[in-house]
Parts: sequence; C-alpha cells; structure tokens
Amino acid sequence: MAEKKRGANEPEPRPIIVKKIIVEGHGGHHGGAWKVAYADFVTAMMAFFLLMWLLGATTEKQRKALADYFTPTLVELKMASAGSTGLMGGDSMMGKENYPTTGGIGNLSITIPRDATGTKDQGGKATRAQDRQKFESIKKTLEERMTRKGLGKLRKNVRFTETREGLRIDLIDEADFAMFAMGTDRLVPQARALISEVATVLQTMPNPLIVRGHTDGLPYASGRTMNNWMLSSSRAESTRRALADSGIGNARFARIEGVADREPFIKNDAYDPRNRRMSIILGWTRGGSDADDADQDAETKAAIKERDNPQRVAKEEAQKLDMGGTGLPSGAALINPTAPGTSSKPGKH
Repeated sequence: MAEKKRGANEPEPRPIIVKKIIVEGHGGHHGGAWKVAYADFVTAMMAFFLLMWLLGATTEKQRKALADYFTPTLVELKMASAGSTGLMGGDSMMGKENYPTTGGIGNLSITIPRDATGTKDQGGKATRAQDRQKFESIKKTLEERMTRKGLGKLRKNVRFTETREGLRIDLIDEADFAMFAMGTDRLVPQARALISEVATVLQTMPNPLIVRGHTDGLPYASGRTMNNWMLSSSRAESTRRALADSGIGNARFARIEGVADREPFIKNDAYDPRNRRMSIILGWTRGGSDADDADQDAETKAAIKERDNPQRVAKEEAQKLDMGGTGLPSGAALINPTAPGTSSKPGKH
C-alpha cells in the first residue's frame, strides 16, 4: 500500500520504540536450588535415624540378616556356586558354596556354611588317608583272628593289596590247598571258615564290596558245557553267599563278577595254581577314590598303561572293523580254503 501523503502543516510522525525488559531470577534465598539440597539432607537424616532405631530395636541375629540382605557381594559370589549355573539356575542343597565365612555386624560379608554339613570339605586325600588307617586295622585284626581260630597255616594264602578300587583281599589257592572242590563252585570247610573270618572284620566298615572270581588258564575238555568264565562267575557268587551267611548285608555288594584267567596273579605262568583265587575288595569311602597318580600302586599303573597303549587300541579297532572277510589272526590257517576259481560270495559254501 502506498504511503499516505502528509500535509504541509502536519508534524512528522515519531518512531515507535519497543523496549524488551528481561527479568532475571532472584539470587540468594529468593531462588529454588536450596530446596533440592535441603530435601537431600532431610532424606539422609531420615535414613540415619532409621538406622539408629534399627540398631537399638533389633537383636544381633536380625542385624546380621539385615547386613546380609544389603551385601553387594552376594550376587557376584552366587553366580558360580550352589548349582546356580545348572539347568534350572537355582541352588543345590548339597552344592558347595563359595561365600565368605567371616560374618560380622556392618561389614560386607555373610555367614553361610561351606557345604550342606556345615564343615569344610577335607577332600579326597584326607578321606583316603583315613581309609588306609582302617584298612591297616582290618589287616591286623584278620591275622589275629585267623591265629586264634586255628587258621594260622592259611595266612600265606591271604594277600592284602591296595588298589585303585580299594583294599583287595586275595584268597589264593596253592598246590596243596584249594578253596573249591576241583571244577566246582563248592567251598571246602576251611575256605568257608576263612571267608567267615573275613566277613567278621569287614563288618567294621560300611564301605561297598566287590567280589571277583579268578581261574587259571587250564582249558576244559572239548564237549564240556562249563568254561572258565562260568566257573569264575559261579565261584564269585558262592563267595558272596558265604559272606552274606556270615553277616554281610546284601546292600554292601557293589559288583559280583568273574574274569576267568584274564587277570593272572602270576603273569608269566597262566597255569600256576595261585592264579585260582577269590578277590574281595573293600572299596574306598565315597569322595576318596580320586587319587593322584603318586598314590597308585605299580600294578594299577601298569594296567592303565596297557589299557591306553596306542598299538593295542589300534589293533583292537582293526579287528572290530574286519568282519572276517580278509584279515586273520597271526598264526591262523583256514580249514577249508576256497579253491581257485570258486566263488566266495555269501551263501555259496
């Protein structure tokens, strides 16, 4: 729009001036920052007075419980203990705890037993040492009882050996003494009396028992239904029955087994009569069976070495893979070899 034309006597218009006034906040006690600080102070004082009241109105046990509740180390130490890493992520009643045990008032610690029994776990070595002492006591007691019962002449037939499984008591045959009637599982009277004495001393410990039967390497005549495997197993069962008749409960027996002539007592002579024996093994207490290599006897170390021999393992695996088509054991010969040009497919011969 065009500017309005001013008259000759009309005064010049004055400019319009707009003045902006910015009002600043009042300083000092007229502001609001002090209210926040005062609120924090009042909150802290309330917490302090609440703490003082709790200290005066609770017992020592309740104060420990309160301290445990607010302990920040609880979450960190709980992560890898008491079954927290298990399937359900919860606590295990028998699980080991790794919480501190120096409980006190007002410090960052809690008081929880190390295990379910409230005592420190002593480990397998301590348990094994206690078992060794009991085994030695059993050995002396059995020797004394054999002397009193008129079985002193059989002391040379009883051998004590500490193995990975426990204390092994071998009842060994000799050229002039056999525990069983020849080729049967019937105990002779002296052997039954000896087993009765063994059962009496074994009742002093609740450890599990293993009964293992052994034979020599003499084979049975052809046509017989009996073999060394069956004989060793039946003799092991006869020994178990004799132990049970002398007071050993059925729950004590962990394994009853026959190994024929596979574990000879005289390794360089499979036909030696001393290979015919009964092994009664008093197992280690639970938790004490994990021994170090230094605690193993020479026989156990040799057996483990032979078991893990790479050549033997490879040979056994090769025999498993060979289904009888090509490979034969060394020294073996075919009775009816296939004639040249004759088909060897299955079903032809």
